[in-house]
Amino acid sequence: MSSLVRFLFSLAAAIAAASLLAASLRRRAQPPRFPDLLNPGTMAARNRSFVLWLHGLGDSGPANEPIRTFFTAPEFRLTKWAFPSAPNAPVSCNNGAVMPSWFDIHELPMSPGSPQDESGVLKAVENVHAMIDREVAAGIHPDNIFVCGFSQGGALTLANVLLYPKKLGGGAVFSGWVPFGSSVIERVSAEARKTPIMWSHGVADRVVLFEAGQAGPPFLQSAGMSCEFKAYPDLGHSIATEELTSLQAWIKGRLKASQDKES
Repeated sequence: MSSLVRFLFSLAAAIAAASLLAASLRRRAQPPRFPDLLNPGTMAARNRSFVLWLHGLGDSGPANEPIRTFFTAPEFRLTKWAFPSAPNAPVSCNNGAVMPSWFDIHELPMSPGSPQDESGVLKAVENVHAMIDREVAAGIHPDNIFVCGFSQGGALTLANVLLYPKKLGGGAVFSGWVPFGSSVIERVSAEARKTPIMWSHGVADRVVLFEAGQAGPPFLQSAGMSCEFKAYPDLGHSIATEELTSLQAWIKGRLKASQDKES
């Protein structure tokens, strides 16, 4: 074997030995450990939120799922959404026709003096509270839970927020009404009274009259609760993009306040 070949073999052996030594050192070196408080994954889990959307009479949860596409802010990246569907039941105002309904509705248009199915409302509240309880048990803080609903779902939203034993992040009522009498106020806990309410209603609504929506803030005031009420002059019985934009900003502000409080 020539001296050149021997030199090349020696050089290759030296390089291989150096590589093995470097690999051994890398295996021995442990990466620095940081407290979980600085772990982005832990922070993200702590700041998760939950938005529960309740649809109106005759509608369904899946049909309302496109609503979530309006919520594009980074704060909603880790938000869990739920769009449940009401069970099928006969509805008095529609001559007993069976359709998706959270509770019975005796007459439409809905006015401040319309009769209410209070027992049906309370039964529906129990079912929705079970959904909320599951999310709380899974680790979502009640301050980061928001219940929203349109029309009959808006009325049920109000009932759920009032009767949940803990303060929630907020309740958003769209074209809804107060679905029970003042006797329910006695059942509202001190913590529930702290839950903020956002209420939007179209002045041109001919299904749930604007007057039925206007009755909401005084009712809430009598229960010791605050309410941000906004009227939309040309809006009928529907949801406008402007309302969803306002809802996004409203929830964002409360999510930040909740996270600041926890930090």
